[in-house]
Amino acid sequence: MGWLAVGEVVGAHGLGGLLRVRPYQPPAPSLVPERAVRLEHGGASREVRLASAAPHGRGLLLVGIAGVADRTAAEALVGSRVLVRMADLPPAADDEFYYYEVVGFGVDTVQGERVGTIAATFATGTNDVWVVQAAEREHLIPVVAEIVRAIDRAGRRVVIDPSPGLLD
Repeated sequence: MGWLAVGEVVGAHGLGGLLRVRPYQPPAPSLVPERAVRLEHGGASREVRLASAAPHGRGLLLVGIAGVADRTAAEALVGSRVLVRMADLPPAADDEFYYYEVVGFGVDTVQGERVGTIAATFATGTNDVWVVQAAEREHLIPVVAEIVRAIDRAGRRVVIDPSPGLLD
């Protein structure tokens, strides 16, 4: 069963062992009480159970971990990535997708020309970008409605309408 990183522990909160977690895609509906998650830090990982999870401030969550009862134990987890089982992610709507799903999808233009294959996604702050590997080069494709025209899950491909110069 696969795991997907959904956030990072950015600090301890209070004296009772609570953690401040920054979700990668707020509001992080997969982080709920009683959910088993994996914490990864420094090459080690361990599976834990969430005791609580609630919104906190600007895009953060306050998370309680079963067995983490004091600030010292919480501080030891700062810097950990929080992963959930892919099976525990809420299903995407018809017009939505998870970025991990499209890695390996082919990218074609609306004219039917093959551009390459999606290798990765990264955020720029304004929008996300797909890294598309072609035979001789790499293309950076903004993930915006003006360019991404269709995502065909069954066909494992994405159709784009590139703006002038995007593929040059």
